[in-house]
Amino acid sequence: MVNLDRQLLLQRCPHCNVNNPNLAEIHRCESHDHSGQVNRKWRIYNCANCGNLVAAWSFNYGQEAIQIFPEPQSLDELIPERPRAYLGQAIETLHSPAGSVMLAASSVDSMLKLKGYKDGSLYARIEQAAKDHLITTDMAKWAHDVRLDANDQRHADDNAALPAVEDAIRCVDFAQALAQFMFVLPSRVQRGIEEAGG
Repeated sequence: MVNLDRQLLLQRCPHCNVNNPNLAEIHRCESHDHSGQVNRKWRIYNCANCGNLVAAWSFNYGQEAIQIFPEPQSLDELIPERPRAYLGQAIETLHSPAGSVMLAASSVDSMLKLKGYKDGSLYARIEQAAKDHLITTDMAKWAHDVRLDANDQRHADDNAALPAVEDAIRCVDFAQALAQFMFVLPSRVQRGIEEAGG
């Protein structure tokens, strides 16, 4: 529960993921619907770490925030524990891109292993997953990009540039998309079929 106070007490900044961010109010306003019946109280906050803005609203100041924009990241519980742990740590360390990239690759590796792709190198497992149509050809290309970015960091390749936050975000985005594709969506589809009596 996060209240619409002068400080927005989030565990992490939705932009930079810094722990216990200093999110101080820089503006407040009210909005109404067309009939003037629904009155929302807004506060805009500035992250002292990254400088980005976060907006939140409630029906009264000091009460629990109804919505926060951008929404703080959370990982679906349908993602198995080990890849979810790696992915969570990759998100938490976006401010340290080299570590985040390696953790995102570990999450991808763990997901493939859970699907039975345990033999050979990560390159070989990605190729086999694409050949078996577990992932698409384009997903395999993106997975290889993540793998190569992580290899550059794991092997401290002097010829490779250190990753930027944008590189880490791209790797985390892929790991999140893969988790949705491999675990979350199939579980939701199965649940929908069962609820429909199929």
